[in-house]
Amino acid sequence: MKGTELPGVEQSGVTRGQGKFLPCLSYLPIPPSPYPPSPHLPTPHSPLPFEKMPVTTQQLIQWKQQKRSIVALTAWDYAIAQILDAAGVDLILVGDSMSVVLGYETTLPITLDEMLYHAKAVRRGVKRALMVVDLPFLTYQESIKQAMHSAGRVLKETGAQAVKLEGGYPAMIETIARLVQAGIPVMGHVGLTPQSVHQIGLRKQGKTQDDSERILNEAIALEQAGVFSIVLEHITADLAMQITQKLSIPTIGIGAGVYCDGQVLVTSDVLGLSEKQPPFAKVYTNLRETINKAVQEYAVEVREKKFP
Repeated sequence: MKGTELPGVEQSGVTRGQGKFLPCLSYLPIPPSPYPPSPHLPTPHSPLPFEKMPVTTQQLIQWKQQKRSIVALTAWDYAIAQILDAAGVDLILVGDSMSVVLGYETTLPITLDEMLYHAKAVRRGVKRALMVVDLPFLTYQESIKQAMHSAGRVLKETGAQAVKLEGGYPAMIETIARLVQAGIPVMGHVGLTPQSVHQIGLRKQGKTQDDSERILNEAIALEQAGVFSIVLEHITADLAMQITQKLSIPTIGIGAGVYCDGQVLVTSDVLGLSEKQPPFAKVYTNLRETINKAVQEYAVEVREKKFP
């Protein structure tokens, strides 16, 4: 089929006379629409509710400098991850709190293989948010070699962009520094560290001067080791503010007050799916009640032959 030359229109991208391709037309001016813009659609210069580009660790640091709060939640499967990502959550954590979602009493029983399985499902549902995966108990504490192997498996097998490790004691600082040197982004975690539940319990941390100074020093050491962000869990608001002001990397609070650079909660707590919530969680809807009601209605209709 021969290309057709149009009068008054510049043509490019073809060899004229050979007739093998249609002409590539240069851009034509588009007349303005006679209709007013819809108030329900963003204009070309208006900001979207959240950015469409994938979130990076460097962006989180930039957002701290810009004083933009970071929104984080946990996910454990494809459906939840897809919903959170579409809603504009900035950071999705595949946390070892999933252990409780799976019916355990603490975070200790969950294995690395279980974390990998669920993290793969979460990855398939995430397009924009930064995805971080917890290394579970005793998969990184034994040695730097063990930590490197576990963290490497997470990044290679799940597609996550970072791992999270608990603690800021000297041996953990050394481990984290080695991971960062190997190119593995690490998120720190101080304050209440649930993997130490049998040692420190679940009580608020940083209430004494000695405890407060220890946690502050751990946070400083973690930044020096190269972490891109730190979770501050269940510490006093004053201590969280002090740490946040001291560090150049973002702090993500959970039960640590309003002064952190961002907030994270366990999604099952937020949605009212948990049987019991920690004192610092806020329930935004009661899906447990909603699901129970829907299932009861379905059961009645099936038994009474009203469905299908």
